[in-house]
Amino acid sequence: MADLPFTLDQLRILRAIASEGSFKKAADSLYVTQPAVSLQIQNLEKQLSVSLFDRGGRKAQLTEAGHLLLSYCDRILSQCQEACRALEDLHNLKGGSLLVGASQTTGTYLMPRMIGLFRQKYPDVAVQLQVHSTRRTSWSVANGQLDLAIIGGELPPELAELLQVVPYASDELALVLPTKHPLARLAELTKEDLYRLSFVCLDAQSTTRKMVDQLLARSGLDLGRLKIEMELNSFEAIKNAVQSGLGAAFLPVVSIERELAAGSLHRPQVADLLVRRQLKLISHPARYCSRASDAFRREVLPVFASPDSPLRRPLQQAAAEAPPAPVENPQR
Repeated sequence: MADLPFTLDQLRILRAIASEGSFKKAADSLYVTQPAVSLQIQNLEKQLSVSLFDRGGRKAQLTEAGHLLLSYCDRILSQCQEACRALEDLHNLKGGSLLVGASQTTGTYLMPRMIGLFRQKYPDVAVQLQVHSTRRTSWSVANGQLDLAIIGGELPPELAELLQVVPYASDELALVLPTKHPLARLAELTKEDLYRLSFVCLDAQSTTRKMVDQLLARSGLDLGRLKIEMELNSFEAIKNAVQSGLGAAFLPVVSIERELAAGSLHRPQVADLLVRRQLKLISHPARYCSRASDAFRREVLPVFASPDSPLRRPLQQAAAEAPPAPVENPQR
């Protein structure tokens, strides 16, 4: 077979330029000089007898040939990374890496606890967490950039047949009030009480806010009657606003556990209102599953899963099959 007309380094440079938008930024990201990057691309174009970039504008724009090669470039480099990780696995989790992803809420509040437990068991494994939108996270799993991820939104339709999706846990939204709010004295509120409250919410354009609104609407609330007093850009900012007495809010339970335990937020029950969404574990069944990823699945994920999650069934089965504990002889 004839020699390939490109090297892996050239493909890495091509991908960096396409990602960064310029030869200079690509050179900086790869820790090489700009002339070195330009020379590699010139050699690649000469070897392929095509132009890969339109050099007329201020930003490096791929030609049709450049886009075509880039689509193969991502797959080639992904396969090379898989090969390297498979070889690292020969060291029995005394090294290697684990790449996990999550959408915003899960990645901020739940995934760090999971990683902490995993690092206690396997301190030599390098763990990388990427927190992005559900769509971006799903594509990262599909492209082999992540071993697995936990998402709260809907999987992109075009990935439905490619990725494996397993129900993981329920993510509940809870109403929280300032501790000195007049209604904080009540153990239970009605839906009508909610329409008299002032709410602090996420920005209306955020995907998480849209997801929260959908969940509230499905639970029977008339969103048009809710009085939005303030919009902020994060759950942490909303928590601080509620604690400061600026209004009520619906927040994921996983994000307010410390505040509830410390008594700095009040969580009343609301009659006939249960707001939940399903978190899902996603992975690519056709890609290589590293030992680190397998250990994370078997030993960490079931600890945090809902009781009805398929991930918990092996634990429940093991507990049911365990021999009874020996009974101590009272005469001893």
